[in-house]
Amino acid sequence: MNKHILVTNDDGVLSPGLLALAHEMRILGRVSVLAPDRNWSGGGHVKTLDRALRVREFLLADGTTAFGSDGAPSDCVALAMLGYFKEPIDLVVSGINVGANLGHDVTYSGTVAAAMEGTLLGVPSIAFSLAGADHRMFTEAGRVARMLAELVLREGLPRKTLLNVNIPAGLPKGIRFTRLGHRVYSETVRKEVDPRGKAHYWVGAGPPLWEREEDSDMTAVHDGYVSVTPLHMDLTDHQMLQKMAGWQDALATKRSPRPGKRRLTPAKRTGSR
Repeated sequence: MNKHILVTNDDGVLSPGLLALAHEMRILGRVSVLAPDRNWSGGGHVKTLDRALRVREFLLADGTTAFGSDGAPSDCVALAMLGYFKEPIDLVVSGINVGANLGHDVTYSGTVAAAMEGTLLGVPSIAFSLAGADHRMFTEAGRVARMLAELVLREGLPRKTLLNVNIPAGLPKGIRFTRLGHRVYSETVRKEVDPRGKAHYWVGAGPPLWEREEDSDMTAVHDGYVSVTPLHMDLTDHQMLQKMAGWQDALATKRSPRPGKRRLTPAKRTGSR
């Protein structure tokens, strides 16, 4: 299978998760690595427009060459696909992230954002995340990633669709195809004062609360299964759009007539100059 696979992430180009993912992808084809040169966790889908992006070469722990950019994960994918690498890319894989990206996490995740960018640029893309921080599990997570990547290379993905894959801590019991669950963080803001007496703030998240739903990604990972969730880039609420069709008449009746131009009348003189 002579395919060109782009490997990226949001934990940084020297992350052990990226190393494990790149190692497994080389079994499937030619691999190019372009990832952020620092940690971009929680960076979301970013497009850097206010400055130039720089790229430099790195050497991974296995002796292979990689490239790191000072841009976001989504910037790295755009760079790679729009000309930094001359050969066309057949698949974008992002990860393996340290920590799961479940439920509404996908709106914050740089790992998922990289896969979104690949999808927008017309290439099948997958985001991989590992629940927990046990680096010994990256080897098993990499095997799961290779199996799913091989399937996507063979079967393809529908237009504007990407896969968000979460691998449980410990040996997976199997794979479940899921939808996004509902996870809510008890957000907090912590105020501190620096040595110069100026206030600064840390925005943090307490322990997440989640709902157990049998077909959700969170339930699957909690039960020890790999969760594979298809995500679509069309964020339109189509049911609401149909309902809003009935708003047209209501808005028409409340619309005020467009005011015409106001005619100015010269003021009368009240005295001599």
